[in-house]
Amino acid sequence: MQVLLLLTLAGGVLRFATLDGQSFWYDEAVTVRLLHMDLGGMLHTIPNSEATPPLYYLLAWLWTKPFGTGEIGLRSLSALVGTAAIPVFYAAATELCSRSVGLVVAALAAFNPLLIWYSQEARSYALLVLLVGLSLWGFTRLLRRPDRTAVVLWAVASALALATHYFAIFLIAPELVWLAAAPKTRRPTLLAAAVVVATGLALLPLALHQRSLDLGGYIDESPLVERVARTIKNLVLGYESPLEAVSSATALLIAAAAGAFALARPEASDRRGVRTAAVLGAAALALPLALALAGADYVQARNLIVAWLPLAVVAGAGLAMLRRRSLGAAGAAVLCALGLASVVGVALEPSWQRDDWRGMAHALGPARSARAVVVGPVNGVVPLEIYLRGLSLFPPAGAKVREIALMYPVQRLSGGLHPAPPPRLAAPPIPGFRVVERRETESYTLVLLRARTPVLVRDLALLSLSHAPMPGEEPTIRLQRAGRTG
Repeated sequence: MQVLLLLTLAGGVLRFATLDGQSFWYDEAVTVRLLHMDLGGMLHTIPNSEATPPLYYLLAWLWTKPFGTGEIGLRSLSALVGTAAIPVFYAAATELCSRSVGLVVAALAAFNPLLIWYSQEARSYALLVLLVGLSLWGFTRLLRRPDRTAVVLWAVASALALATHYFAIFLIAPELVWLAAAPKTRRPTLLAAAVVVATGLALLPLALHQRSLDLGGYIDESPLVERVARTIKNLVLGYESPLEAVSSATALLIAAAAGAFALARPEASDRRGVRTAAVLGAAALALPLALALAGADYVQARNLIVAWLPLAVVAGAGLAMLRRRSLGAAGAAVLCALGLASVVGVALEPSWQRDDWRGMAHALGPARSARAVVVGPVNGVVPLEIYLRGLSLFPPAGAKVREIALMYPVQRLSGGLHPAPPPRLAAPPIPGFRVVERRETESYTLVLLRARTPVLVRDLALLSLSHAPMPGEEPTIRLQRAGRTG
């Protein structure tokens, strides 16, 4: 238990230490906007603004009453549940296989960059990870020794996971089918299965409505094969890492070799658990892929994060089986070290982080007089409004302003190893304005133009400044009144 405690503490430090190191990005800013509403208004808005069920937002709404909606206050909820997932993963993996496998899985979870990333994000994914871990733990206990505690654990965790994110179904549905098919568990879990099915059916109208809004339409803009490959890599090593090609190949090779060894030569005590985890992990990947091929394409790492635990159990079992030759310990150490390197690399490299709207707002400073703000991409306005107060729609007829600010983050283009540098704008002159500041950092470009006296400027003239530097990302314009600061 001391090793588990140390791993949990290490994972907690990695999750809590840099909670405010990055700006809120678009999705988190949408969460902040929801949490500023009263409870009724938030619940009324979620069906038309989100693509997930409401449980996370309910918990976050309560959480922010004492802790606030700043980066630390809001993200600390995700950090807490993300840290709590480490011992839960240990319990599930131990129940499936053995204590040694549980410790390996706990170590992998503590240092996994993708799990840490979403433990520092004000969205539902960390809560989803915790709840599917509890569901898998309850499911495994039911297979081994059906009792009331296991039934309640599985039913409650599964229902809550579905109420957190629809993709929980790709792990919970195979569990439910498994329990219903096994004579030993069919009768004890009948009521529990009914509760889980009822939860899913109750959420179905909301899911269909949210799907009709096509809020995830951006996902299939890149090829499916590319996204599948990147998702597998992201599950192992996160979104960004130093020497990414080499480190990714190394991590994937170790994980794949360990998983293959576990399936080919399982120890007698772990055989059933390894195969169970492999089936569940494969289902959690294959079912969304089948949906994508059928036209409902939502394949990306954060949606398929439910597959992480069962797949980690398979790889962890292989590493644990090799412990007598020291290969397993070395392999686990390398995976943890690569994960830690990725986490540190993201903390040190601004361009690998979330778009830095906070940094841009602070660099721009307060408006001395009326200011036009050109923002690219369009959705950047939502997080920018958190840090730059007093923004309003730019009047169609134009407005008299003394300042024009152009603000662009890094370019996140499909297929690249890392984000491309922010666009370096060569702003053409607008009569009466001159460039007074040009700030080009690793994570953003900020250009500020100023006139001696207010000049009437129309939106078309402002858009001509931007050149729409990012393909498919049209900029937008806001008006900021004098004296409004972030």
